[in-house]
Amino acid sequence: MNHSDFRKDERGFALVSAIFILVVLSLLGAAMVKIAGVQGRTASGALQAAKAYHAARSGIEWGAERARNSAWCAAATSDNFVLEGFTVTVTCSPTAHSVYVINSEADLPGNYGTPDYIKRSLQAKVYGL
Repeated sequence: MNHSDFRKDERGFALVSAIFILVVLSLLGAAMVKIAGVQGRTASGALQAAKAYHAARSGIEWGAERARNSAWCAAATSDNFVLEGFTVTVTCSPTAHSVYVINSEADLPGNYGTPDYIKRSLQAKVYGL
């Protein structure tokens, strides 16, 4: 094998290497775009979940105030309101010794099982005056 035969065998190797590197870099770029999209949706879902928690907590405070200062919870009752797009449903059940069990659920209108569906439920016991 002389020197010129050795160079003939290497022809095209640079092209194959360049195509391989381009394919690998394209796959890495596609994976990075996919990861960035998932992270964006995760951050958005976490923000909506925090908002739902605070809306449900507002429902607990609203129900506790009404249970303590009015006859709203003299019998088992339920009421709802809309807060920042969340539908907050508050139920109150009186128990013995002026203790009220208040449940609050906050959810965004949507279908259960979809990625955008957010719902938080809280329960509290409040002692009446």
